[in-house]
This record gives sequence, C-alpha cells and structure tokens, in this order.
Amino acid sequence: MTFSCYKRRRLLDTDQAKRLMVGVLGAKLAAQKGKCIRFVIMPNHVHSLVWFPEPRQSSCFLQQWKQRTSVLLKEYLSSFLKNYAQQFSLDEPIWQPRSYDFNVFTEKKLLEKLAYIHNNPVRARLVEDPCDWAFSSARFYFQGKSVGLPVGMI
Repeated sequence: MTFSCYKRRRLLDTDQAKRLMVGVLGAKLAAQKGKCIRFVIMPNHVHSLVWFPEPRQSSCFLQQWKQRTSVLLKEYLSSFLKNYAQQFSLDEPIWQPRSYDFNVFTEKKLLEKLAYIHNNPVRARLVEDPCDWAFSSARFYFQGKSVGLPVGMI
C-alpha cells in the first residue's frame, strides 16, 4: 500500500508525526489480525506491505488507518506545529484521496517490493543506509532491532 499526504505536503516531517503513523499502523493491524511485512514512513508518503487472513480486509484497514491518523495529525499540527498548520487550512484533508495497493503473488515481486520499501529513504537522500531511517522496518530485518511494532514474514 502506498498513500501520500494531500498536495504532497511534508506533514510527516517530525518524529512525533511518524510515531503516530506507526502506532496506528500497529493498532489497526492487531485489531484485524493482520501482519506488517515491511513499512516505511516518509516525510510526505507511506509505504507498507501488509497481510491479512481474510480476503478484502486491506481496503477497510487502509480506510481506518487513514481516518484515525487524519484526526491525530490534525490535532498534533494544531497543538504543536501552529506556524506550519497556519500555512494551509486544517479543513483540507491530510491524505490524497487515492492510494495504491498492489497484490503480490510471486516471490520475485515480493523481493522487489521489499527492497523498494526499505531503500525509499536512501533514494530520497534522507540517509545513506536504510537502517539509519528510524521509521522503517529495515532496522528489524538487518539489525534485529525493534521498530515500534511487530514485523515479519508470514
């Protein structure tokens, strides 16, 4: 799944905003018995590879993740980043209406998506090594470190 901030705004620049995203991701996955395979929270978009035991759970999950984080991010922006929040109307959405989901059916495509997700901060020149980006599952896979929510292969 991939989704972006409305008008590609950098609403996820702060660590607190990224922590909100990870917290809600973990909570919503647990509620639906889903699993996070990989994720990365970027300054203006999110990538995640998730699995659910029942077909068609992903659209409900994504809707709930975006709805809950919209509320929390607006509260955070209006309380702690007032100057930034004044640059636009908080009546505007947090997320672009579209999101992109992609079903993975082959191991080759899975490996391609896994590498893409972890290397996103490197391609964006935010870090030199994927493990240096704190809001990604890379540190779990390459260093065995906690990343704020359970991740792993199914």
